[in-house]
Amino acid sequence: MEQTSTHTRLLETINLNIGFIAGEKILPVVSSVSFHVDAGEILALVGESGCGKSISCLALTRLLPSPPARVEADAIRFFAEDGPVELQQASSRALQRVRGGGIGYIFQEPSASLNPVLRIGDQIAEAIELHRPEIEDVRAEVIALLARVGIPAPESRADAYPHELSGGMQQRVMIAMALAGAPRLLVADEPTTALDVTIQAQILELIDRTRKERNMGVILVTHNLGIVAELADRVAVMYAGTLVESCVTEALLRTPAHPYTAALLAAVPRPGSDRTRLTTIPGTVPPPGQYPRGCRFFGRCEHCAALPEEQQRLCRDQMPEEREIAPSHTCRCHYPLTENAG
Repeated sequence: MEQTSTHTRLLETINLNIGFIAGEKILPVVSSVSFHVDAGEILALVGESGCGKSISCLALTRLLPSPPARVEADAIRFFAEDGPVELQQASSRALQRVRGGGIGYIFQEPSASLNPVLRIGDQIAEAIELHRPEIEDVRAEVIALLARVGIPAPESRADAYPHELSGGMQQRVMIAMALAGAPRLLVADEPTTALDVTIQAQILELIDRTRKERNMGVILVTHNLGIVAELADRVAVMYAGTLVESCVTEALLRTPAHPYTAALLAAVPRPGSDRTRLTTIPGTVPPPGQYPRGCRFFGRCEHCAALPEEQQRLCRDQMPEEREIAPSHTCRCHYPLTENAG
């Protein structure tokens, strides 16, 4: 993966592996994950809870505590305005500049991420002072950010404590904090969790509008395929710690190549459908330390179950390689549903 003349690369992650020390063993949690994000695009990282989406994003800027986490990769490279930064080898000073100033995070639970004893204006001001020292009137910038994310009466709300705000308002404060350092890349980890549908739509519209205005890249971590269809330019699907399929959103929704992706899409309720029961995926996701020797979807894959026994043995015994089955469409499957997915 290299920067091209047609796309401004912001981040590339090559062969990311994450494990956690458990006694004398290391439990593999994420294996051989590679993806990239360009300026102005939204990459959706999709999968069931526990598949490794969030920890993969935390590993980008070394936010996982080590030990117990053990992170290895061929490359985790962020393209700053003054040149690429190898995040695995970056000094603490360089990493501090990237965190917030280059890559901003919106975490799942704002109530757990905001400091309960500091006013929200002070928490946003800290990010501005750290990453944008050229700002002379920090208070004015704080108020402008709060207004930008749709918080009414921003002058007074800047002096409020987190517990004085609703969940939706707390999430808007988290977005303001993430934007305070003017990052080139925003990681939004389930940014609408526990919010009602109306507030969800407002938060997502805010992220999308900011992305367009700033030509900012976004990694959107979600399990909601409706959000993916609405917002994402590209999708990377994770299952049991591996990336099983990646392509542009339209292609994935139209012609999924991996059986897990197809099963996910089949399970989405559709208004007007004459189905009386929802489609489900049989079995359960294997936990770390109990991953199958071969394909991690083996045992739940109805596509594999319909194959001849000799082909099933390959799925059972050998982990499939990630390969390109069409331009910009990768799939980790021995027998993709289609070799003509576009």
